[in-house]
Amino acid sequence: MLRRTILLALLLSLLACNAKPPVAFQNTDITGADFGRALNLTDHHGKPRTLADFQGKAVVIFFGYTTCPDVCPTALAKFAGVLKQLDQEAARVQVLFVTIDPARDNEAQLAAYVSWFHPSFIGLYGDTAATAAAAREFKVFYARKETSGGLAYVLDHTAGAYILDPAGRIRLYVKDDAPIAAIASDLHDLLGGR
Repeated sequence: MLRRTILLALLLSLLACNAKPPVAFQNTDITGADFGRALNLTDHHGKPRTLADFQGKAVVIFFGYTTCPDVCPTALAKFAGVLKQLDQEAARVQVLFVTIDPARDNEAQLAAYVSWFHPSFIGLYGDTAATAAAAREFKVFYARKETSGGLAYVLDHTAGAYILDPAGRIRLYVKDDAPIAAIASDLHDLLGGR
């Protein structure tokens, strides 16, 4: 009996030596969340897309619209900076920009907009129902607000982004004020299998 207890203790200590230490992400860790598991939209080339298309890559998902005056261009510029900081690893990261304004953001509008920030970014759109379903799946809020300006309306919306790991699991929520270095560090960890 004593021998068995000693053997078990030895085995457990050996396993503990080989275990990876837990990662302390710099952005909000939402590993195990029960949302953000599906996306069925069309990309800015007219190709239907699902999350399965991006298996093997870390995916950054941001919801916004092309006529957004401030939050969206700031976020996409930040994600372009993240890819620059990741250097070689950037090829294993896909940034997806999901429009919440399907009435104005068609394929051509999305293609011009996202490629202005980075050539690898993909714009996604759907009809009103598909857009609402995607927003619900990712717990993204958006609401139309009438304006007197030339745009006729703007959209208030969630300003953060989500990051999925290369296995397609939702892992992180990135607040709109997260620094480039923190996002790049977390992506580096996820790409390393953390």
